[in-house]
Amino acid sequence: MLSSPGIGSGLDVNSIVSQLMAAESRPLAALNRKEATYQIKLSAYGNLKGALASFQSAARNLNDSAKFQKINATSADTTLFSATAEKTAALGSYSVEVKQLAASQKLASKGFTNTTDAVGTGMLQIQFGTYDSGANTFSLNADKPARSIAIDSSKQSLAGIRDAINEANAGVTASIVNDGTANKLVVTSSDTGTVNSLRILVKDDDGNNTNDAGLSQLAYDPTAAAGSGKNLSESTAAADAKVVVDGVALTKASNTIKDAIEGVTLNLAKVGAATKLAVERDSGVVKNSADAFVKAYNAAVKTLQGLTAYDPKTKQAGPLQGDASARTIATQLRNVLNSAVPAVGGKFASLSDIGIAFQKDGSIAVDSAKLQKAIDTNYNDIADVFAVVGRPSDSAVKYSAATADTKPGKYAVDVTQLASQAKYTGDAIAGTDIVIDAASDNLALKIDGVQSATLSLTQGTYKVADLAKELQTQINGDSALRNAGVTVKVDYDATNKKFLFTSSRYGAASKAEVTSVDTDTLTKTGIGVKAGTDGVDVAGSINGVSATGSGQSLTGAAGDSSAGLKLQITGGATGARGTVNFSRGYAQQLDKMAETQLSGAGPIASRTEGINRSIESLGEQRDAFIRRLTSMEKRYRAQFTALDSMLSNMNRT
Repeated sequence: MLSSPGIGSGLDVNSIVSQLMAAESRPLAALNRKEATYQIKLSAYGNLKGALASFQSAARNLNDSAKFQKINATSADTTLFSATAEKTAALGSYSVEVKQLAASQKLASKGFTNTTDAVGTGMLQIQFGTYDSGANTFSLNADKPARSIAIDSSKQSLAGIRDAINEANAGVTASIVNDGTANKLVVTSSDTGTVNSLRILVKDDDGNNTNDAGLSQLAYDPTAAAGSGKNLSESTAAADAKVVVDGVALTKASNTIKDAIEGVTLNLAKVGAATKLAVERDSGVVKNSADAFVKAYNAAVKTLQGLTAYDPKTKQAGPLQGDASARTIATQLRNVLNSAVPAVGGKFASLSDIGIAFQKDGSIAVDSAKLQKAIDTNYNDIADVFAVVGRPSDSAVKYSAATADTKPGKYAVDVTQLASQAKYTGDAIAGTDIVIDAASDNLALKIDGVQSATLSLTQGTYKVADLAKELQTQINGDSALRNAGVTVKVDYDATNKKFLFTSSRYGAASKAEVTSVDTDTLTKTGIGVKAGTDGVDVAGSINGVSATGSGQSLTGAAGDSSAGLKLQITGGATGARGTVNFSRGYAQQLDKMAETQLSGAGPIASRTEGINRSIESLGEQRDAFIRRLTSMEKRYRAQFTALDSMLSNMNRT
């Protein structure tokens, strides 16, 4: 029996079935064409999204007012010193002569045979201050807290002590130097200047804190005798930097000097003759920023035009021609740039004011001459056009931040209560010389809700001013307080003869109390167990609406146009405190517009999601149609095979 269709009868079954299936498959081609159209649109939206994201990135880069207020400080000889400037820097030309560089003090121990040699156990206390060789006195640096480092049996070797000092981050570094005959521990102050000279006190577990044995081998009190508390040797003396700026001699603790010229930081490198320092506006950064903005905008517009335009030459329409989302984006871009920015007290309120204008083809361009004039006449006001700007009229009111809810406008500020810090005031004392001994050297405090460990004051005889420094360095050196970012300032009120502790924090969270003292502490210092006076938050209104106070921060109330406007009230008096002009420049507005368009709930995401659903639906339709075609072809072949067999039989008959 013949099995190949058409062989027995001469009927071309394969050709007949192929032609029939070609006719039946025509709807499949239509589905494929429709899917290709969707894919083109999907790709177009991807291009649009990429162009908009690039433009958003460029806009965000311009949202910082500092970019438009940069000041350059240029040294004529950077081998002597370099300089940087803030936007508040005083412009001009200065003469700077470096006469001496600041240096850190270095102390070296006696030599040890091996780095594993045991030194001793106990406690090292690192103190910072100024040594007066003439009076043989050491005055503590109240702004540099003392730090205590425990040395137990696991760390008592020379190498172990080096590691313990470095791990403590105590304001010094330690190293071991081999001089060819022995190993010496070298301790170096992390900060330069004579006010950061070192005093290292020891509590030696062998019971003697000053002799040249045990851990006290590392003691260094510059006022003591060698071998009796002054057991390290000074290899490098602490030194101050000495400079002459425009004929005025200055002495500073650091080679980084921030207060010699207003708004300028000098970084000294080496000693040298008087050198010119030029402090000038950086007009180049403004020009570059303006050019970057124009370039990014034009790139986004070109992409939009290419996707939505009709080309009469090729008679081809862009893949997004007539698309509502693309039209909306183009319209919003133009509307933002065509609208004026609410003035915040400056001279410029639109792009055209600084020389950026629309062209006939929809792009924008920079008029370099007009931009340069704006730079020359109102440099700081250019930031108003691009960035978010808040300008208080009161110098003691500082703009901090704003939220998306803050509306541009001019807001009146009224302060009904200034923020304050917590204060602890001791009792009055009789004398000005105070002896701190074993019965009066311990106390503990709770500052801003953080409990300190029991603090041990250095025993000795103090003038009241020196004891205030000792108290401040010991309190601020406590690990629990330091880790919580809590510090205090300790003063002596000579009029009322009382010690005064002041928390560095402002507001209701600022608290100060003494929780324990030694037996004689109250008698000698007037410092007893009691609570101080808590701080209070700033209170007042913005735009006539009661604002939220926290520390020195006053924040506009929710629901008001000033909502989220955050101001720092750093001083002044209660009552009316002027106004704050708040504005959102083009960069911030365009950033937010792009963010809305690009968000997961935005129109681009919605359209691409719809297209993907349509493509998925077409895929399902195609799969179902292909299954029908397969079944249909099978049926056709069965039918024509049967016909072929019948015709073959008839032929034989």
